[in-house]
Amino acid sequence: MIVSTIYRLATCTSTNDVAKQLAQEGADDGTAVVAAEQTGGRGTKGRGWYSAPGLGLYASVILRPRRSDIALIPAMAGVAAAEAVTRVAGIRARLKWPNDIAWRGKKLGGILTESAFHGDEVSYVVVGIGINVTHRGSDFPTAIRLTATSIRLASKRSVDPMALEQALWESLGKWRDAFERGERSRIVRAFESRLAFRPGSRIIVEQETGSFAATLRGLDAQARLVVEREGRAIRLSPAEIVGISRSYALTR
Repeated sequence: MIVSTIYRLATCTSTNDVAKQLAQEGADDGTAVVAAEQTGGRGTKGRGWYSAPGLGLYASVILRPRRSDIALIPAMAGVAAAEAVTRVAGIRARLKWPNDIAWRGKKLGGILTESAFHGDEVSYVVVGIGINVTHRGSDFPTAIRLTATSIRLASKRSVDPMALEQALWESLGKWRDAFERGERSRIVRAFESRLAFRPGSRIIVEQETGSFAATLRGLDAQARLVVEREGRAIRLSPAEIVGISRSYALTR
């Protein structure tokens, strides 16, 4: 299991913020922060992440990787989270590149990684994982009620949050080992096999400057999205896009 020490909090602004502070103070690889509530949870690009008290798994873990190719870590964490959800809840969680965990087109969870460097060396990477666990539909704010879901809603049964957390740490440990061994293609293949939009799908890529239609081809070895537009392959990093969408999503 990846976790060596767990700080459990009743509430905090963000588990990533607490974990970053601990990392800056010298906390070891595998130190985790788990909170029952986040008052300032966030996703990528500054988006808010609704963290209902006592209804979700809100966790962050400090990694001090031996490798420098940390662009694969969000994909690694996504695969681990989706795998843990499937193992505990029996539903086929999907991944919407780059950071969302999805089920039937609705957002089930998300990944937020933040890193720091000392010169050219990676000092630490904080991996934040949020999963909606026991929410009912009425527990979500009106603004996201149609686009969000939970394990309870998806599986139509109760799931032990501690069992989910345990499965998450075990899966994250397994995939972190694969990362440290340099098994890039294994991580990429695992992510692609869980993509909400399968390779070959027509998608809309949204950028700050506008949007364009393309055909999804998959991920490259740096976990960049590869799309084809007018016969030309384009590789996109998460920083280059606002989002991707399609007219429908997988339901399996």
